Amino acid sequence: MSAGGSGGEAKGGYPPQTIMGLGIVGGLVGIYLGHFMPPAYSFFGGIGAICATVWGADAVRRVASYGLGTGVPSIGMLALGMGIIASLFGLSIGGLGGPVVAVIVAAIIGGVIGALANKVIGMGIPIMEQAMAEISCAGTLVILGLSVVIAGSFDYAAVIEYVIASGYIALIFIIGGMGILHPFNACLGPDEKQDRTLVLAVEKGAIALIITGFASSLHEGLMTAGINMIIGIAIWLVAFNRYYTYIKRDAYKVVGTGLLPSAEELQ
Repeated sequence: MSAGGSGGEAKGGYPPQTIMGLGIVGGLVGIYLGHFMPPAYSFFGGIGAICATVWGADAVRRVASYGLGTGVPSIGMLALGMGIIASLFGLSIGGLGGPVVAVIVAAIIGGVIGALANKVIGMGIPIMEQAMAEISCAGTLVILGLSVVIAGSFDYAAVIEYVIASGYIALIFIIGGMGILHPFNACLGPDEKQDRTLVLAVEKGAIALIITGFASSLHEGLMTAGINMIIGIAIWLVAFNRYYTYIKRDAYKVVGTGLLPSAEELQ
């Protein structure tokens, strides 16, 4: 892996335990609300996915700050890969407790992969095992939350039919992974700030809600899809404006570049 980040423990005002609580509690509450409430409220699954995205993004910044560079995108994709395995296993055997079972299985898978990365590959990152368990759990909750947005339920048969068989799982894999990996990848460096990184995670999670909200129209109808997209757009606007505020706070100077010059002007 190429060097990147600050080369040591990441600092921030929000402790990991607080963000982990947000991810687990917010993620599961959103998933269950989206499952039990009428289809028009499936956006709660997306809100749960946003909470999990913030958790995953914070776990990425903590582990990647030890020196992952090109490994930042890889670890985000790995999170969703582990999440797919854990979520489908949990839903297939867990019934109403499926999301909880999925999170437990994800923690085990992530811990094992983290141990292999440190003990076998020899990466030597002190928090690798814990971070991989957190990232795996966050990826699982993102998949479950966005699946609820599309299918209106976390029922195993519904998820298989409307998310897996339809191919939307590939969409969730990309946009969910981007939400977890992109915030630190975009903000890494000596001026990386936790609040700026995490609000970018909210912004990316809102985009995931908008996209899956649009996808939900095929199963849940245009009205539910419209509600999902409106909620996503509202969250995106707030998060993007806050992110831009933090950019202006942290940047040396923010200037407009104008339009790119034409080919003739460059000659």
